[in-house]
Parts: sequence; C-alpha cells; structure tokens
Amino acid sequence: MPFIFKRLEIPEVVLIEPKVFEDDRGFFMETYKYSEFSKIGIDKMFVQDNCSKSKKGVLRGLHYQKNPNAQGKLVTCLKGEIFDVAVDIRKGSPTYGKYVGVILSEENKKMLYIPEGFAHGFCVLSDEAEVTYKCTAEYSPNDDAGIIWNDEYININWPIKDPILSEKDKNHPTLKEADNNFEYK
Repeated sequence: MPFIFKRLEIPEVVLIEPKVFEDDRGFFMETYKYSEFSKIGIDKMFVQDNCSKSKKGVLRGLHYQKNPNAQGKLVTCLKGEIFDVAVDIRKGSPTYGKYVGVILSEENKKMLYIPEGFAHGFCVLSDEAEVTYKCTAEYSPNDDAGIIWNDEYININWPIKDPILSEKDKNHPTLKEADNNFEYK
C-alpha cells in the first residue's frame, strides 16, 4: 500500500503519509490513488486543483463553500512548511467548533484530507510555501464563505503572531454568525 491513513481527533479528517521512493536522483511518490483512498471512505471525485504561494507569516482562511457546492479538499505542501487546520462546522456534530491542526511540509510530504462541512485554513511557517489542493467541487463565488481566523469559540492555537491577512480574511464573521448550511448526519 502506497499510503498510511491516520484518522485524527476528528475522525472525518485524515492525515495521509505517502510511501516515498528515494535514491540519488531524488524521489518519487504517489499523491493520490482512487482505489486506495476509496477503501477508507474518501471516495469523492476531485474536480479542481488549486495552488498558492505565500510568504512567511501569511494566514489564509478559514474558508469553506456552502451546499450545494461544498468542497472536500486534499491539501499538500510542495515547498516550505505550513500549519494546516480543519474546523468542524457541521451543526449538531459532537465535534462542532473543534479543530485539528497539523504540520505539512516538503520534508514530511504528508497530506491532509478535509471533507465537506469543514472550514480550512493554514499559516506559513517557512520563508515561503507552495500549497496545492484538490477539491471535490469547483469554485462557486455564490457559495464562498469563511470564518474569522481568531474566533474565540474555536480558539485555534496558531503558531504565528500578527499574521498577514487578505482584506477578505480580516472581515469574516465568527462561527456563530457565519452563513453555514451544514448539518451533521
């Protein structure tokens, strides 16, 4: 099996470690394989890939898309190091408002699967970082939404002080005020 799948404190969020084949030329690894992912319940089709480059101290998030265009994401850090976060925003969930955070980096080559019903964000710990993520739905401006990065109810322990934020990310509502149509099933 080319992947090790580890369910985190919120079991729907999965940390994925690929098998890496290294030699004096460099390395090779599979980053996604439907047959392996579907065995553990990640059986969504990915329909859009995104890539961002950010400098140290940038915080992006917390972002999500509402139904009917909710996005699951498979996040990878290709260059540098990030602290990646998934927040459960499904009303009625036993882990509503809770988050998990992990380090993703070009060194550890780990990936994070974040299902629909979760807000996503990350901050850059290295001088710069390049992040790519696969999405289960295409971007829909009408369903685009977010939560303020420093919501006291969620209380994320970000490993940076005074993050660099977009104007959009500075003005997101709190989780309790957010336009959110996710229900726990």
